[in-house]
Amino acid sequence: YRPDPLKSFITRVVLKARQFQQWLVAYLIFALLSVLKLFPADGSIRFADWVMRRIGPHTGRHKLILENLRKAFPEKDEAEIERIAIASWGHIGRLAAEYVFLDELFDFDPEADSHGRIEVEGVERFVTLLDRDRPFIVFTAHTGNFELLPVAAASFNLHVSVLFRPPNNPYIAKKVFRFRRKRMGDLVPSHAGSAFALAGTLEQGGGVGVLVDQKFKRGTHSSFFGQAVQTNPLLGKLARQFDCAIYPARCIRLPNNRFRLVLEDEITLPRNEKGAIDIPATAQVLNDKVESWVREYPEQWLWYHDRWNRRKRG
Repeated sequence: YRPDPLKSFITRVVLKARQFQQWLVAYLIFALLSVLKLFPADGSIRFADWVMRRIGPHTGRHKLILENLRKAFPEKDEAEIERIAIASWGHIGRLAAEYVFLDELFDFDPEADSHGRIEVEGVERFVTLLDRDRPFIVFTAHTGNFELLPVAAASFNLHVSVLFRPPNNPYIAKKVFRFRRKRMGDLVPSHAGSAFALAGTLEQGGGVGVLVDQKFKRGTHSSFFGQAVQTNPLLGKLARQFDCAIYPARCIRLPNNRFRLVLEDEITLPRNEKGAIDIPATAQVLNDKVESWVREYPEQWLWYHDRWNRRKRG
């Protein structure tokens, strides 16, 4: 078999064009964020909120956001659905701008009595995790600025291996990885071998942090806002294997560019008739917890995620 020279040439051209497009998009974003860095944090974050509230509704994802909101909140009228959708675009803009100012925003001092931009609810639980000799898993969702949670853990000298999904753009992924690794401890990119890396951490009695509200094509069948979804069974499997303590955690955006980080009480996972952690029931417990958070602050969740796989159905 001899490859067709023309086809090989066209393939190389297409790949190079795609690579250039990814490079161009990445460096346009880097340039914009660098401009934001020239201005005070508060003004830049509010500006990013203002811009995204105006740009977001004109993108293709806005239709998906509205559809997700209508299905999640059938009791809300169209005016309220539109208000939440636009506010969620503002929070997406804030999340991007906050990334630039993360070092400046995170001013929490475990030894201080007063609050700055960051307040922490559950300080005593962070201290408990430091002293325990049993492995643990902290789970969260895409609410508020979820990136602040591993930064908070590091401020308590609590080293947690954080599972994260790298951006699809390789140039952005590389920069994000360097930024996160400097501030958030051990990072485990989500890929085929990530479960083994997390298992190694737990086997040594360490801690793991995971996001549990992402779409997972081969996941456990469960429900979210009363609708069928597939949920990653990884947390349940790891908890079953290592008898981990499980803690929910979330970030809540407050007025005036402030944040509340909440580490909740340890939860007990359901077990089957044989006494083992029940994987499907655990997936539902995670979804129910995240749903309760989203219902409390609906505009602070990333509704543009295709959690219910609606685009494929369409």
